[in-house]
Amino acid sequence: MQDLTGEIKKLAESLLKDESHFVVDAIVSLRNNPKKLLVILDGDKGINIDDCAQLSRELSEALDTSNLVEGAFVLEVSTPGLDQPLKTRRQYEKNVGRNVRVKLKDKTIEGKLSAVNENRIEILQQVGSGKKKEETAVEIPLEEIDKTFVLVSFK
Repeated sequence: MQDLTGEIKKLAESLLKDESHFVVDAIVSLRNNPKKLLVILDGDKGINIDDCAQLSRELSEALDTSNLVEGAFVLEVSTPGLDQPLKTRRQYEKNVGRNVRVKLKDKTIEGKLSAVNENRIEILQQVGSGKKKEETAVEIPLEEIDKTFVLVSFK
């Protein structure tokens, strides 16, 4: 199953024509009949429905001719929703400047994602209140992160 997921992800990546687009994940569910394949697509400057539809058409055709998935399947190409955690360094880079909630094994940190490098992120946290309010930088190694969610403000 892991091999199938990886193969579908690679196939989807090979079909992308815009270098600012990238595949976040591929999820395969073999429990249902027909099988369900979900490919999550994102982009440095965002993704629209036409981008998803184009990849869906091309990937469906490529899967039909490759015989990678036996039998009937349902293919869905979508963007990551607000309930989806960040999974790739490229997603972190895209969200620099936004507020995030980072879940670690033993605690949760909230603040503004200010920097991303090869193996860590930096979060600016507000400490104190009123005139004594300060921003402190917290560096977090990527391997210590359990999940990171972008926080949405409706102010």
